[in-house]
Amino acid sequence: MLIHPWDAPQDDTVWQQWLAEHDFGQLAVNGLPGEPPYVQPLHFFYDPSRGPQGEVVTHLARPNPVWPAVEADPHIVLSVVDDYVFVPGPWQAPDDTPPEHGVPTSFYAAVQLHCTAHLVDDPQQKAELLNRQMGHFQQDGLSAPAAVGEEPYGRMLAGIRGLRLEVTDVRAKFKYAAHKADDVKARTAAGLLARGGVRDLAAHAHHLRHRTDGDA
Repeated sequence: MLIHPWDAPQDDTVWQQWLAEHDFGQLAVNGLPGEPPYVQPLHFFYDPSRGPQGEVVTHLARPNPVWPAVEADPHIVLSVVDDYVFVPGPWQAPDDTPPEHGVPTSFYAAVQLHCTAHLVDDPQQKAELLNRQMGHFQQDGLSAPAAVGEEPYGRMLAGIRGLRLEVTDVRAKFKYAAHKADDVKARTAAGLLARGGVRDLAAHAHHLRHRTDGDA
């Protein structure tokens, strides 16, 4: 992923706060010899307090075909992309340029976590992992905890494998035209608000937040 200086977050808290609210991504695993990479969509919990760059916990069904590939090569990438919109060319045209000469582009936020995978098969450790993950998603306390040999989830532990992903590197990008001239930024911001699509308001907030004085 190409990251221009004006698209990079100013510090780690920017992508960490964004990732705390975007907890569904795609796990990219190197394929076995002669096979393409495996890509697995999944929910996950990123815990920045574990290790130098944080830790991800998640789980998948035991029959999932991704497991032999993870065992063969534990170096994987967890990719999360959201808040993406298409930006029409006229919004990007400077004031001294005909609108039809504007160049369309994409806005998006993306975080790629490079990780070393650790498989979790011990029943007690799987239960602890599940409780960490569910503690993030089900904070109302209404669900029973997972415990070995106890209802309702104890008997289901054998059907899953847990994953602890030790984060070794982070690539984060917030592509929202932070380097553009003020007239372009103002027109783009107005266009996003007026269009009001599913992700336009989130993109608008990023567009305002990530403005810089970078060169075009």
